[in-house]
Amino acid sequence: MTTGATEVGIDIIETHRIRGVLEKHDLRFLTRVYTEWERMYCRRNVLHLAGRWAAKEAVSKVLGLGVRGVGWREIEIRRTPYGQPTVTLHGRAEQRRRALGLAADRSEPGARCAHRARLAPAAPAGRG
Repeated sequence: MTTGATEVGIDIIETHRIRGVLEKHDLRFLTRVYTEWERMYCRRNVLHLAGRWAAKEAVSKVLGLGVRGVGWREIEIRRTPYGQPTVTLHGRAEQRRRALGLAADRSEPGARCAHRARLAPAAPAGRG
């Protein structure tokens, strides 16, 4: 990857899909996919959970892996005190970021998320 390059991932999910999985698998689903911080922040709010799901999928695309190769909890979607989403990578996801030469600049939001009653899109970007 050349210096200064930008990688963009995008994903969108229908919120009813997250609601359905949450109703069927509740704690198993939450602990498999979301970090402790994410679970505490979202508190089973389907819109917040769906936004983070979409962001995690999109980040995995930036890393060139899809959801294979990294665990769901290795991609964490946090927020600044002002509410902007940020991406924190752990474990294999962080190793992949380094291998790609993507910046780890924590001073600016690393993802754009939105959520409405039916859809939750996300579009993170990684810069080299």
